[in-house]
Amino acid sequence: MESPSKYLKKVDWVLFFSAILLTLTGLVSIYSSSFFKGDFLNFKKQIFFLALGIVLMIFFSFLDWRTLRENSYLILTFYFLNLCALAFLFFFAPLTNGTRGWYRFGLFAIDPIEPMKLILIILLAKYFSMRHIEMYRISHIFISGIYVLLPSILIFLQPDLGSVLVLLLLWLGVLIISGIEIRHFLILVLLFCLVFAFSWSQLLKEYQKERIMSFIAPNIEPLGMGWSQLQSKIALGSGGIFGKGFRGGSQVQYGFLTVPQTDFIFSAIGEEFGFLGITFLLGLIFIFFLRTIRIAFEAKTNFPRLFATGFAVLFTVQMFIHIGMNLGILPIIGISLPFVSYGGGGLIANYVGLGILQSLKINKD
Repeated sequence: MESPSKYLKKVDWVLFFSAILLTLTGLVSIYSSSFFKGDFLNFKKQIFFLALGIVLMIFFSFLDWRTLRENSYLILTFYFLNLCALAFLFFFAPLTNGTRGWYRFGLFAIDPIEPMKLILIILLAKYFSMRHIEMYRISHIFISGIYVLLPSILIFLQPDLGSVLVLLLLWLGVLIISGIEIRHFLILVLLFCLVFAFSWSQLLKEYQKERIMSFIAPNIEPLGMGWSQLQSKIALGSGGIFGKGFRGGSQVQYGFLTVPQTDFIFSAIGEEFGFLGITFLLGLIFIFFLRTIRIAFEAKTNFPRLFATGFAVLFTVQMFIHIGMNLGILPIIGISLPFVSYGGGGLIANYVGLGILQSLKINKD
C-alpha cells in the first residue's frame, strides 16, 4: 500500500470531486422529491451509502490493483458467490413489482446485480489482458461470453431486461477494446439474432414477450410506462433555462413524475434546476468520463487499461440509457444514473470502482 503522503499526491482529485459532486447533486434532488410524501428515509439512507462508499473507495485506493490481476482464485470466488446470490433471489427475495431483485433486511435492500457488473469488469479485464495477442481465437470470445451469460440468464429470469442489456453491452465494449475481429463480431450478431428468434418462438412466456415488446415500443406498455415517459418529457420541457427552483417542480412535488429518485432523477433535476442544472450535471459526467479514459491511456499494461475502459463503458452505457429514457428516445427499462440516482448497491459499487481507478493511477507499472 502507498503511504498517506504519496497517496494524496497521486490521487486524481478531479475524478474524485466530479464523482462527489454528481452524488451531491443527486442528494439535493432526492431531498427535494422527498417532500411529496414527507418521507426522507431514502435521503438519509443515501447519505449512509455515500459515507460507506467513500470508506470503501479509500480502502481500494490503498490496495494495490495487482492483487486483483494476479489472484485468479479471488476474482472467481467473488464471481461465483455473486452468482449464488443472484440464484438465491428466487428463493429468498420478496416479489416487488413483479421482480425478485433485492434481498431485504429491515430498512435496507441489497441488489446483487450491481456488484456483479463491477466483478465482470475485473474478470474480463484479467481474462483479456492475458490473451490480447490471441484475440483471433474465437474460443476466447465464447469463454468470456459464458462468464457474462450465466448472470445474464439469472437476471433475465427475475425478469430484468434492462440489466441484461447493460451486461451485454459491457461485454461487447470490452471485446471491441480488446481487439475483436470484424468477422467474429458479425458472427456474434448473427448468433444473437438466431438465439433471439428461437427463444421468442419456443422459450419465452407471454409476460416475457410483453416486457420485450414494451422495450421495443414503450407506448404499448400495459402498466402505464407511456404515461411516465410523457411526464418525464413535460418535466424537462417545463424547467426552462433556470428551472422552477428547489421544491418548485410541479411534476416532482405533486407526484406526476414517477420514481423521481431513481429512473427519472434526470428529469427531476431538469425541472427544478433547468437547462443550467442539466448543463452542470452533464459537465460533471463528461469530466468523470474524460478522467477515467485518461487513466486508461496512461496505463502501461493491459489489465489497468482494460479495467479503466471497461468502467468507462459501463458508466457511459448506463448514463446514455438513463438520459435516453428521460428524453423519451429510449424505452423505460429501469436503469439508474450512475452516482446520482438513489440506490445503495449501485452507489457503493461505483465508489469501489472509483477506488480501483485511483489505485491504477497511484500504482502505475
